[in-house]
Amino acid sequence: MAPQGLAPRALVRLAQAVVTVGLLVLLWQLADGADALRVLLAANPWFMLAALAALTLHTVLAAERWRLTAGALGLSLSRGHALREYYLAQLVNQTVPGGVVGDAGRAVRSREQAGLTISAQAVVVERFAGQVAVLATMIIAVAVTTLIPGGLEWPGWMLALAATITLVSLGVVGVLLAARFVPGRFGTRVAELSRTAAIALVGRRLWLPQLLLSAGTTASILAAFAFSALAVGLILPFGAIVALVPLILLTMLIPITISGWGLREGAAAALLPLAGAAVSESLATSVLFGLLGLVAVLPGAAVVWMGARTRRDAAADAAPVR
Repeated sequence: MAPQGLAPRALVRLAQAVVTVGLLVLLWQLADGADALRVLLAANPWFMLAALAALTLHTVLAAERWRLTAGALGLSLSRGHALREYYLAQLVNQTVPGGVVGDAGRAVRSREQAGLTISAQAVVVERFAGQVAVLATMIIAVAVTTLIPGGLEWPGWMLALAATITLVSLGVVGVLLAARFVPGRFGTRVAELSRTAAIALVGRRLWLPQLLLSAGTTASILAAFAFSALAVGLILPFGAIVALVPLILLTMLIPITISGWGLREGAAAALLPLAGAAVSESLATSVLFGLLGLVAVLPGAAVVWMGARTRRDAAADAAPVR
């Protein structure tokens, strides 16, 4: 029975890997991969360090948001524990197909105090808050840069895409709100998650810290992408950073590749030229951002190593003396 249960998941992971490689190969051909590689090899190390610093800040702020969310639900986490677990979750998400395996592990390992349901809800609500902040940034930025005099002139398909994403997002929220009234277990669970999100995100004395932390995580991840662009010699206008980069990052949520690789690069190659970037520069920026993202989560490997060492030491102490 076990092999049969594992087979579908293995096939999905294999399909994700194939799609990832296929997209990257296609982009190499279409976006002048040779020139993108040349640009990458000449990347400015100081801007790369700045991008790593921004990614590190993003992790610190996101871990604090998780700690705050969990605390509101009765799950107490120390800052050190939250940061270690967040690094480990990011490492797994970056290296294992699926994109949420690390977050699932984060919930499982934090279940002792309040149970798996509460720990899972804390993780889901925290991730939801982060994605909403990025989406809201894109919507506001597109609207402002379109409407203000002298703003950016987006092509019709870009405005249509932004409008579609906005309407779909509002539709999903509407469906979830309506699902609370569906009879049975599903409706009960949705209603419980809605109450949990309201308590953790907009409860008394929580809405302002949550807003500031989500604004900080969004600003730091956008800054990391902007620094990656600067590293390859691409200066993105502020309007492009707040309007285009969120859309590029949101494509990583589509679970058909490994950690968004290929999708992110394709979106960058399609969207950044709207801000005057060359296609090869756009591809190089996204690839560098992805590589720096891998480097930035390497502290998660230290968490794994320390955990393994602790278990070995505990096993050695528990072993009978002969």
